Amino acid sequence: MENVVAGLSTIDYVIFGIYALVVIGIGLFASRKNTKSAEGYFLAGKSIPWWAVGASLIAANISAEQFIGMSGSGYAIGFGIAAYEFMAAVTLILVGKYFLPIFIEKGIYTIPEFVEKRFNKTLKTILAVFWICLYIFVNLSSVLYLGGLALETILGIPMMYTILGLAAFALIYSVYGGLSAVVWTDVIQVAVLVIGGFATSYLALKLIGGDAGAFAGLSTLIDEVPDHFTMVLDQSNPQFSNLPGIAVLIGGMWVANLYYWGFNQYIIQRTFAAKSVDEAQKGLAFAAFLKCITPIIVVIPGIAAYYITVHNPALLDQLKGMYGDLVANNIPTATQTDRAYPWVAQLLPVGIKGLVFAALSAAIVSSLASMLNSTATIFTMDIFKEYVKKDASDLTLVTVGRLTAICALVIAIFIAPLLSSLGQAFQYIQEYTGVVSPGILAVFVCGLFFKKANSTGAVVGVLSSIVIALLLKFLPINMPFMDQMLYTLVLTIAVIVFVSLSTNENDDDEKAIITTAKTFKTSGGFAIASYAILLIVAVIYAAFWNPQLGFAF
Repeated sequence: MENVVAGLSTIDYVIFGIYALVVIGIGLFASRKNTKSAEGYFLAGKSIPWWAVGASLIAANISAEQFIGMSGSGYAIGFGIAAYEFMAAVTLILVGKYFLPIFIEKGIYTIPEFVEKRFNKTLKTILAVFWICLYIFVNLSSVLYLGGLALETILGIPMMYTILGLAAFALIYSVYGGLSAVVWTDVIQVAVLVIGGFATSYLALKLIGGDAGAFAGLSTLIDEVPDHFTMVLDQSNPQFSNLPGIAVLIGGMWVANLYYWGFNQYIIQRTFAAKSVDEAQKGLAFAAFLKCITPIIVVIPGIAAYYITVHNPALLDQLKGMYGDLVANNIPTATQTDRAYPWVAQLLPVGIKGLVFAALSAAIVSSLASMLNSTATIFTMDIFKEYVKKDASDLTLVTVGRLTAICALVIAIFIAPLLSSLGQAFQYIQEYTGVVSPGILAVFVCGLFFKKANSTGAVVGVLSSIVIALLLKFLPINMPFMDQMLYTLVLTIAVIVFVSLSTNENDDDEKAIITTAKTFKTSGGFAIASYAILLIVAVIYAAFWNPQLGFAF
């Protein structure tokens, strides 16, 4: 059998080179008019149409965390990890209808800015510092690490070089062009990562199905590893602590998703840049549809890698003979699950591998660019302008934003290689973000919908939530982290309500949000899209609830 050397061919590098030049060119061209004013740099002049908003949301979201981390969890857990994606689709609809109209009506640049308008400057500053630290020390560093790991596996070069290459790529256009460059290049990035992701899943399934094709490969996976197609795990499953059964649907998963999609600056900032509330809502609906197909792109390759390496040694031996030592030496294992996606990517043919390399890079670079822009926005608008120079000119604000992005990236580059002992990186990120996200979600939910919530209650609540979360985490009982998140949210809301009622002299807080039925009125198109998404998610859960008991179709 012919021996194929793993890695990229000249054709693959040419394809990647074309992709890189197109992205950089579009980024610089799109930002030529929006780099002089603060609104232009940080909010793209509020000129983004719905389809660009939706594409940019997904490009910012789908990164190494999904391609590498979630695929690794697909290897370890199976299709159940896709709950994050399907529940996100539903969450996007809720955010579009109930949260976004209030945010846009306030005319804000950042989520911390909303906190000041609803509560006070102290809480705004606390949350601004938290988000800056989270983006640098968790988000940016983990994306660089996982991206570096993927490219190290595919290219066979040291991780530090791949980390530096990804950082430089993101830096070239995003720091100069601001959000406008990020959003318009995201449209290209999303197209590349969807096409490349489908190519990887299709060819991985075709390897398993052989001459019978990709659908036969999928059928083989469902028949031979049905435990990897269970959407709702029972307590006997060794991965139950990561996805605790029905509690995923009614508990902690809502905390993770509502926090991430509703109050995460580098995600929600795209909607602030939309032409109108209606355009922003349409963008969220479009993103929700894309979330429904994401598991096919990122989870299936992980399950395929699990099947080949654990359940079909004959096929594995055949692939070793075809691809040589690089494939044999980088086989994913139970302790190295995050090698699943890049390992599968090595098996792709010339040309397609270059496309997938571009897709991985697109996912990583678009997220890096988004995080850098949002880190710069929060620091510039909520820290520098507030405490250093209140009367700063637009030119000064843009310059500070660029310098902040560069500093954040340099710090993340040094931290990224230290994350090599993560295990299931996707689960790690969710778990440690989950220590703080319930408290922040509680503050926003009370701030939006509980008129008696005041600043004292919010500050006490968000600080006590960390204590509550850590106590639940380190209790001697073995509680799944998603359950910890739910209980932390409920207890934090109780603290906010109790302190607010105890300290509020008036019936309602003077900064309470006043809403009417008109606030939450949406277009007919958004309503139809919402019902369609809910139906899609319901059908998927009905079909994959527990395949060991038989499918619904």
